[in-house]
Amino acid sequence: MAPTFAEATAVTATGSHTYTADFSPEWCIGSVPHGGIVTATLLRVAATHFSTTLSKQNQPHTITLHAEFLRRTSAGPATFTVKDVKLGRQTSTIHISLAQDGREEVVVYVTNANITAENGLTVPTGWTPNPPLPPPPADLAKLAKDGEDANWVVMKDLPHPDLRKAVNRVLMHVPRNGQAHPGVVDEWVRLESGERFPMEGIGFVADVWPQMIDGLARRQRKQEQQQQQQQQEERPSNEKKQVDGKKRWFWYPTLVLNLDIKKALPPQGVQWLHVRVYPKQIKNGRLDYEVVVFDETGDIVALSHHVAMVLDGRRNTGARGVRESKM
Repeated sequence: MAPTFAEATAVTATGSHTYTADFSPEWCIGSVPHGGIVTATLLRVAATHFSTTLSKQNQPHTITLHAEFLRRTSAGPATFTVKDVKLGRQTSTIHISLAQDGREEVVVYVTNANITAENGLTVPTGWTPNPPLPPPPADLAKLAKDGEDANWVVMKDLPHPDLRKAVNRVLMHVPRNGQAHPGVVDEWVRLESGERFPMEGIGFVADVWPQMIDGLARRQRKQEQQQQQQQQEERPSNEKKQVDGKKRWFWYPTLVLNLDIKKALPPQGVQWLHVRVYPKQIKNGRLDYEVVVFDETGDIVALSHHVAMVLDGRRNTGARGVRESKM
């Protein structure tokens, strides 16, 4: 049985500024721990550090996170070393280094504050999602029970479930009548275990979107195969070759992840989050994408921006080199 989200992101303090965790194979993409579960664990380290070593700061909420994924991580034990960079009255910033087997693999800056105590200028900006968000679920309880309602339906048969185990840990519900735009994905998500999303869950939800790129890639491959087939039919019979229709799998390792948390989730967490994801450019094996996370009331919970690579899945499962960089 796969560990729960709480178990998969659990951390243990080994000193005032050092922590350990154990990444489960059941929360991996291929052989690499899912970037979202790594980010959630880093948020857990920060939350633990601010509730213990830095408890006098009274700054329990992460408001920004900037992560650089230097090398691919591995299932198994990981060590986190924290440096207190700047301790202030309103915000404090720490640096976290994630290492495995002596390799520094992820470096992060995290800024914490007390969101419930924030008080300052508030001005409506007039921003609205474009295209407009689809109608919300008519009945979230029915959606949780049946996997569908009048407007939304749970996604099934996600590609490569044996390799993308971490994605199996979340239930994704998409508009019954299709997405509003080919380059935009709207989903209502909840954890497969039935757990509620804690604050650390925002880090996972912000980075669980391979099907967005897969959908665009499948459409392109289908067009390419149709073109190849047409070209084959125009050739003499003795020159025809078999068109390769095998399903490749892509790996989307994150290079940089930025997270801007706007709203604190309630202490008991939330069962549902609505997420909109959209890329601006996918070119030469590199992509960006924006993530907007909403709660059930329609409030913005978090914004996230990613830079990632698009690599052949064999790069994920291949043997690690002696001096391996991330790629």
